[in-house]
Parts: sequence; structure tokens; C-alpha cells
Amino acid sequence: MHKNSRRGFMGKAFGAVAGVGAVGSLVAMKKSWDPLPSVKAAGFTTLDMTIYPEGELITEKWRGKPIFVLKKTAEMIEKQTEGQKARSIKVGDSQFMLCIGLCTHLGCIPGYNPKEEAFLCACHGGRFDWSGQVTHTPPPRGFDIPPFKIEGNKMILGEVGPEYQAMKDSGITL
Repeated sequence: MHKNSRRGFMGKAFGAVAGVGAVGSLVAMKKSWDPLPSVKAAGFTTLDMTIYPEGELITEKWRGKPIFVLKKTAEMIEKQTEGQKARSIKVGDSQFMLCIGLCTHLGCIPGYNPKEEAFLCACHGGRFDWSGQVTHTPPPRGFDIPPFKIEGNKMILGEVGPEYQAMKDSGITL
């Protein structure tokens, strides 16, 4: 009887150690499958929209792509066409042009000329107006607008909000 109790104890001890080892292995495997914190952080970018000066193009970064942010001046707002109004994003009392700063033709980064209030892509001569619409081809469409969500005076890039969804549903962006 003494041998059976010792054998039983050894079996239970081995089973417990194996169980703890198996749980530890599963936890380690799950952690290795999770994205790195740096990758998770790259998915969302929060912009404080109160810091942007009127009429000056600022380039931000989101997921390694340039994001053009232009706070519209009163003159820009006054002379907007219907197409430019449709691409306008209102945050608080201000209106913004926000887009991925890559030409939709071949992915070059166009330059902005504030005097002409226009973008020029040096690769193949494509032109965009200050709202991101194509004014001279070869680009097949205007600048793409990244997914965004507005929370007060902040904009969260990478998260889909109702304003972005409305733009996407109406065909303004892909």
C-alpha cells in the first residue's frame, strides 16, 4: 500500500508539472502571434485640429504614408465648388482638406504651391486643386481620404467614423 500511494503522488506531481508547462507554452505562443505594440500604435494617429494654421499645408504621417492637412481660409471656403464642399471635413468651426498625400496615378508625393493653391505631381504632370480633386490628368481620381473619426477637436486616423462612412458611401473616397 505504501508503494501505491507514492506512485500515485508521483503521477499527480508529474501531471501538475506537465499541465503548468502546457499552459505556459500556450501563453507564450499566443503572445508571439499578437502584433507588436509598435504595430498596434501605427494603426491609429490622433491629430489635434486646433494647432493647424489657416492656409498652410502641414504633412503628418499615418502608417508610413504622408497625410496632407490644410485648414481652409475664409476665401477658400467662400469660393468652394460643390465638389470641393463634398471633400471638406468640418471639425469644430473650421473646415479642412485631409488626404493621403500620394498621387493616385503612380504613388508619387505631389508638391503644394500655396500661391496657386494647387498640387503638382512631378512624375507625370498630374495636378490637383487645394481640395484634392484632379484638375489635370493622368491621375484617375482625386487624393484618397484616410479613414477618420472626429471626437471634439481631435481627429483619429485609422478609425471609421460617420463622416468618413458618408464620404465613402457617396464615392468621394475609396
